[in-house]
Amino acid sequence: MSAPVKKKVQVSFVIREEQEPRHRSGVNSLQFDPQVNRLYSAGCDSIIRIWNVKAQGIKSQKQEQQHVQSMEHHTDWVNDVILCCNGRNLISASSDTTVKVWNAHKGFCMSTLRTHRDYVKALAYAKDRELVASAGFDRAIFLWDVNTLTALTASNNTVTTSSLNGNKDSIYSLAMNSAGTVIVSGSTEKVLRVWDPRTCQKMMKLKGHTDTVKAIVVSRDGTQCLSASSDGSIRLWNLGAQRCVGQIRCHDQGVWAIQTDANFTCVYSGGKDQVVYRTNLNDLDSSVALFEEDAAVTKLQLVDQVQPRSVWVATTSSTIRRWGIPNDSDMLTLSDEPLVSAPEQVIEGAAGIRQYTVLNDKRFILTVDTAENVALYDVLQARKVKDYGQVSMEQIAKERFKMLHVPSWFTVDLKTGMLQITLEENDCFAAWVSAKDGGFDQNNDKTQSTDAKINLGGKLLRALFEHWQRARSVVHDEEDDDPAIISVPDHTPLILCEPNGRTLFRLLVKDAANDTEAVMLQDTVPQWVTDTVVQRTMPKYNKIPFYLLPHASCNVKTPKKDRLSASDMLQVRKVMEHVFEKILNPQEPTADGQSPLPPPLPPVIEEKIELYCHDQKLEPDLDLRTVKHFIWKQGGDLLLHYKPIK
Repeated sequence: MSAPVKKKVQVSFVIREEQEPRHRSGVNSLQFDPQVNRLYSAGCDSIIRIWNVKAQGIKSQKQEQQHVQSMEHHTDWVNDVILCCNGRNLISASSDTTVKVWNAHKGFCMSTLRTHRDYVKALAYAKDRELVASAGFDRAIFLWDVNTLTALTASNNTVTTSSLNGNKDSIYSLAMNSAGTVIVSGSTEKVLRVWDPRTCQKMMKLKGHTDTVKAIVVSRDGTQCLSASSDGSIRLWNLGAQRCVGQIRCHDQGVWAIQTDANFTCVYSGGKDQVVYRTNLNDLDSSVALFEEDAAVTKLQLVDQVQPRSVWVATTSSTIRRWGIPNDSDMLTLSDEPLVSAPEQVIEGAAGIRQYTVLNDKRFILTVDTAENVALYDVLQARKVKDYGQVSMEQIAKERFKMLHVPSWFTVDLKTGMLQITLEENDCFAAWVSAKDGGFDQNNDKTQSTDAKINLGGKLLRALFEHWQRARSVVHDEEDDDPAIISVPDHTPLILCEPNGRTLFRLLVKDAANDTEAVMLQDTVPQWVTDTVVQRTMPKYNKIPFYLLPHASCNVKTPKKDRLSASDMLQVRKVMEHVFEKILNPQEPTADGQSPLPPPLPPVIEEKIELYCHDQKLEPDLDLRTVKHFIWKQGGDLLLHYKPIK
């Protein structure tokens, strides 16, 4: 019987600040707990945040006072959150394929559910039954008993679940009435599918929308349903009659968020056109524009339990605002302009990185964020090293350019609005550089005299797993003399995942020294990382084949071409020295057959020999791979020509 094939595992980490008190790259979901005046928000930066949003004196409240805590455990977009158990617990759904259960008051992750096989996009909650449903791109809907979920722990999280089958496309929206008698899903299939969650039986399929169904609300008694779609419409459905009984057409573009009041008498809606409307469900032509946001609306959270009424709004801009809702009498006044001109409370978002360029040293990355600020990041030290402000990234890249070619050895992802760097087995060790070219301790005599070679991927792996090495009592004496010791910030998130993005384990770099995390790493760290970090093995240098011939201006007969091979980091200066010793001044063996001493090299080899590629004179400090990349620029073996200087 053959041994099971081990899964491939990638190593990723996020370059970020120690504290991240603001959302980046958009907010996807909101929940409000009126009992403690806490707002929960989640979005594309993978972090769930808790805000203290007092009803009184909020205009003078600073954002630092609003931010209570960040809940970090997901590794991709958090698409939906649900408060349950009277506000004690929070359920979250993420594109990292997991559903997580949190202690909402203390802000820690209690357990992780890995039943889904693709992005989890939506949650639904039946308060009266303490039942939660989750759905996503794997087309499956799973039902979870909340009391069972909250009893789970990180180490004991095996749970059975019922599933609703029949969806044919990715699910984007999900809703359930509080009694748990009806559940409705919306998808790219453009239809609504309805089940009875008590029996898991399909009840009906509702057709009418012409684009993806992005949001759904079901009435408390389960007889009516509202759906919003990217087709720009909101439809009201009578579930008993199994048909659409009306449409709301107030939006110019796709509708992404809807919420009704507790009595299901009016609906608030927002979407791509940035305007939030209120519509009386007894008169579907009564839509009133309440206010306009500065970006597409992704979620609405109505606060009508206390007076005055208000609505929290999340957008793709990452800023969260609370807008007051006018009295019903004020909404009878017809106006072309939104009724509310300014929000009552603002929770500012932060700029997310939207563009990057990896410099050709393959160590530094230039970025541009959504506020048009340019910054420089050091991949090896996992930190930002310089802010340039609002300047041209192309200009900075041009100024920092140097004739140096280093193979690509990592990939970059901006999905969280921050730099996420991923290392894979096939590419991680491709980048060997000299200590000088790597920017390591250039004033160190030992480094310069030995011309030490540094493997960038190997160095970074050892820095990322430094605390794990110490937890395993692995200490290497040679590090004391290493000219290129690096470290990464302790707060750096470290992620082990499969190539399809499915997360196996996430922790902070510093926590690798803890007993629990160290054991988890022992089971998760792939062999190629262990070999590098623990066994200290490293691949050999890359070789490059080339030919050496006299330059045409030498007027000598072209000798037979001998194919040479050397490290691709070999400097042109070394090739020039080889030409001087072996070609221009060859030494005959002595009478006793002993090899003679080579001729002494001139003090400045550049004064004796020139080396050319494509008739371009080569600088002595260039290495062969840089010559091949920037000057040779073609396939086949590199061809170099030498010319003695008379």
